[in-house]
Amino acid sequence: MLSEKSRPIVEATAPVVAERMPFITPEFYKRMFAARPDLMDGMFSRSSQLEGTQPQALANSIVIFATYILANPDKYPDEVLSRVAHKHASLGLQEDEYPTVYKYLFEAIAADLGDAATEEVVEAWTEVYWLMADALIKIEKGLYASQANDVMHAPFTLVDRKETGNETVVLTFEAADDTALTEAKAGQYVSIITEAEDGLRQPRQYTLLPSGPKQRRVAIKLDHEGEMTKRHHQLALGDVVEISNPYGDITLGGFGDDGSGPLYLFSAGIGVTPMVAFLSELAEQGSTREVVVVHADRSADSWPLREEMSELVEKLPNAKLVSFFSAGGGDFEGRVDVSKLSVPSNAAAYLCGPLDFMKNVRSQLVGAGVPGFQVQYEIFGPDQWMLRDTARAENK
Repeated sequence: MLSEKSRPIVEATAPVVAERMPFITPEFYKRMFAARPDLMDGMFSRSSQLEGTQPQALANSIVIFATYILANPDKYPDEVLSRVAHKHASLGLQEDEYPTVYKYLFEAIAADLGDAATEEVVEAWTEVYWLMADALIKIEKGLYASQANDVMHAPFTLVDRKETGNETVVLTFEAADDTALTEAKAGQYVSIITEAEDGLRQPRQYTLLPSGPKQRRVAIKLDHEGEMTKRHHQLALGDVVEISNPYGDITLGGFGDDGSGPLYLFSAGIGVTPMVAFLSELAEQGSTREVVVVHADRSADSWPLREEMSELVEKLPNAKLVSFFSAGGGDFEGRVDVSKLSVPSNAAAYLCGPLDFMKNVRSQLVGAGVPGFQVQYEIFGPDQWMLRDTARAENK
C-alpha cells in the first residue's frame, strides 16, 4: 500500500512522469547496459531495445502500476504483474538485479526531470518502484519454486525439423541431459537462447506445441528483419540450444474463462501456436465444449500448422474451424469479421497474432457484447498493450 506521505506527491506528478516515461526508459537502458553489458548476454533482447518495444513495455508497466494503486489503494494490478513476472522468470531474472534496475532507472529519471526531480518526488516514486518490485519478486520466487528443477536454462538437442505454411519451421528438441522437465500447460512458452552472429547469446520466446516426453516443440516464423529467427531457421539436426522452463499465464480456464461458455480461438499467422496447444489439451480431456476456431491468413498455403489444427478440431465433437483469407478461397475473404460468427456474450475468447489484428478483433468482440475481461490475448515479445486489469475494470 502506498503511504499517505507519498500518495499526494505521486498523484500530483503522475501525469508528468507518465508523459516523460517513454523518454526516460530508453535512457535507463542505455545507462544500465553501459555499466552492465553482461545483462545483454542471454537475458535482454538486443532487437527489442533497438525497436523500442522493451523500453515502451517497461514504461507502460510502471505507469499502469502507479495509476492502479492510486485508484485502488488496497489492491495491486495482479494480472499485469503476473504477465511481467512470467516473462522475467522465462529470462531467469534474479532478485538481486532489482537494485541494479532501480539505480539506473532513477538516474535516468533525475536526468530527464532535472529540477523537478526533488528529494520528495524521488522518495515517493522510489516507494512506487519498490512496491512493484517486491510484488514481482514474490511472484517470481513462486514461479521458480514451482518448477521441477532449479536451473534457469537446460541444454536441448534438435532432433526433428519440418516446414509448415509460409517460411515457418517446426523444431523439436530433446533434453540433452538429465535435468527434470516441468510439464507445460497449454499456452505456455519457453525462452530459447542461441548465439547471434557476433557470439552474443540472445533469448527469444516461443509458444510450446504438443510434444513427446522429454521434448520441447516450437514453430518459428522467419522474420527477414529479425536478428534471431534467421539463426533458428539455420539450426541443423544435432545442434544444441539452451531452453528455459515453461512460463506464461494465458492458459485455458484462466481469468475470464470459467470453462462453462463457448470458446472462441482467434489467430492470425504464427499466432496459431497457442491455439494448437489449447486444442490438443481439449482433445486429450475429451472435451465436449463448444469451440469455434477462427484463423486469418493470406491463404491455405501460408497457414502454419493447418493440418495439425484441422485434425485436432475433428477430434472435438462440438468444434468447428472458420478461415478468413485475404487472398480469397477461405470460408470468408478479407479480415476477420466477428459479425459473421454470431459470438454470444458468454463466450470466452483467446487472441494471438499481430497487435493490430488482436486490437481489431477485441474491439469487435466487445462491441458485440462480450465483456472485455472474457477476452484474453497472448502477445509475442514485450507487451505494449497490457489490458488485463483494465479490461476487467472497464466492465464494472
